[in-house]
Amino acid sequence: MSWTRRFLAVLAVAGTLLAALLTAPPALAHEERPVGFPDGAGSVPVHRDEEPDLLVCKKGRAAFERRIASFPQALLEKNRTLYDRCLREGYRHLQQAVDAVDRPGTTIAILPGLYEEEPSQPAPSGACARLDAPDSQLGYQILSFAQQKQCPHNQNLVAILGKKDLQIEGTGARRTDVVIDAKYQKLNAIRADSSDGVYFKNFTAQRTTFNALYVLAGDGFVIDDVLTRWNDEYGFLTFAGDHGLYKNCESYGNGDSGIYPGSASDLNNDRGYEVPRYAIEITGCRSHHNMVGYSGTAGDSVYVHGNEFDHNMGGASMDSAFPGHPGLPQNHARFENNRIHHNNADYYRYIKDGTCSRPPAERGYEQGVVCPQISMPPGTGIITAGGNWNLYEGNWVYGHDRAAFFLSAVPAFIRGEGAWSKQTDTSHHNRYAGNRLGTDPEGNRVPNRTDVWWDGQGGGNCWQPGATTSTPATLPVCGTARGDVDGGSDRLVGEPVKLAQLMVCADYDARSARVPAGCDWYGARGVERVETQLALAAAAVLILVGAVLWRRRLRGDRLAGAALLLGLAGLALDVAGSTLALRPGPLPALALLATGLAWAGLGAALARRHAARGFATLTLLLGVLTLADAFDQAVHLIPWTPVGLGWPRLVLGLVWVLWAVASAARRTPEPETAPPAGQPEGSPA
Repeated sequence: MSWTRRFLAVLAVAGTLLAALLTAPPALAHEERPVGFPDGAGSVPVHRDEEPDLLVCKKGRAAFERRIASFPQALLEKNRTLYDRCLREGYRHLQQAVDAVDRPGTTIAILPGLYEEEPSQPAPSGACARLDAPDSQLGYQILSFAQQKQCPHNQNLVAILGKKDLQIEGTGARRTDVVIDAKYQKLNAIRADSSDGVYFKNFTAQRTTFNALYVLAGDGFVIDDVLTRWNDEYGFLTFAGDHGLYKNCESYGNGDSGIYPGSASDLNNDRGYEVPRYAIEITGCRSHHNMVGYSGTAGDSVYVHGNEFDHNMGGASMDSAFPGHPGLPQNHARFENNRIHHNNADYYRYIKDGTCSRPPAERGYEQGVVCPQISMPPGTGIITAGGNWNLYEGNWVYGHDRAAFFLSAVPAFIRGEGAWSKQTDTSHHNRYAGNRLGTDPEGNRVPNRTDVWWDGQGGGNCWQPGATTSTPATLPVCGTARGDVDGGSDRLVGEPVKLAQLMVCADYDARSARVPAGCDWYGARGVERVETQLALAAAAVLILVGAVLWRRRLRGDRLAGAALLLGLAGLALDVAGSTLALRPGPLPALALLATGLAWAGLGAALARRHAARGFATLTLLLGVLTLADAFDQAVHLIPWTPVGLGWPRLVLGLVWVLWAVASAARRTPEPETAPPAGQPEGSPA
């Protein structure tokens, strides 16, 4: 095959890869009926300590006595008294007690026991068997509130619909003394829908095909000392809520996140860092052994402090990546004094080996299986995929195999918004300051592989001084005051190679067990990685074109030969650096330095050989741009550049390759020779 055909084949492969990137489908997420935010007139409910109004218990005194035998004496006697009353006037199922609530301010006490809510378990029948409602992409119907009331157990084990100021509390010594178990028969174990002022305390909800505890469109709720576990998607899901409080909760074994305050009230959208209040507060909770400990699409105005997120695939994430969530793009989360550590689990292996293709009850959730529902970079502390005005201050972030902090942009078309003015509206003004990176609260050194991974997009972002490892190697630095940034930039798009990686890695689907090749999030290593493949493809094209150009135009020129050798070294360093993308060190900058000097030397050689002036100038310009890019990535971000210098280098590089091919393809002119001595010019030899 001729060199021209080889070159065209390389271009065809590159075009195919680009088409695949641009057509990668978005991941799926929580889908719900259209809802708006509450009007904000509510308040955080206060726990009521008085005698309960309604009681729920199971029959069988002997079993009940075994459950309470180890309780402290006062609590044991209280439960015995409540049990006697419950046998006389109480209910055997929580749903029965909820249905009996006839006024705001009611308190339901659930006595120790296992509640499987048998009357709610059967599949829908009659008119409820098939309602006129759209199907979600995840396989369930998206029901209106009226349809939820008409058929409350189509999707919910326990349905709390429109009840106000309701308190539901377990009476055990531990939250595992009262267990509400959906047995993978329902989407939700407990759904509180349009129920302002609901208060949940001291019980466990588990084993659903979506959410254990779901609070939707509520103005005022508290989740206090509740455990959720072993769910296909979420442990706690609150959506379109305000005046919410999670405290002293725990969640594990969930395929998406343990804690998900999605579409929290967008009350601070037009503000800077200083805000009058937050919509939801989360404190004293632990979320572990999930896909991600905390997540929130449009998790706006959420104050997260004093929690522990550990041994998940990712510690915490907030994003603007999914359509249908009010409050996008995400803004104003505040993370403070949390312990976020050792989030390095690899649950994608259960997708690959077919475990997650089995029915939920057969997957082994109770034995530690987690079936991750979306694409995310494992081994990461805090992920921000398209968010603004977020504060990450005073957290302990340590022991991560990828990065402590991960920041990337999400263009608006991903969330279904096509206006050009919105395509670069994330990620801006995210402040990472005063965090303890690579050190635990006891003072032990537990490093992260990389402190910061940033795609380079956005304005006003900053990181604390002393982040020891990052990509890029230079970062904007936070000043003492919020809003002060040293060395900041404002760029419309991220770096091209990182953008390619993100788009390849997004092509994941849990239900069809589609795991994208080329993405290290799913185990790709070495030449399997898309970054390395792109580096190898670029090196192959440049080496091929450069060799032909030298042979046809520059053979014998020492400067050109030295430049080509330096270029080979730069390309080799670029490939080597691409294999170490999690901790690249100085290799990327050294690769750019060597390649930039090579372009400059080659341009000078072309100019000296009287090659086409435009081609020589273009080559010199590529050299200058590449050297500037090395400075930008390793020394100091160059201001006033709307895009990273990788983009103009890419465009000019493509133009240069085409021009070089055309120049090398032209017939080489015969060299001029001087006439023999003593013979006039123009005389016949």
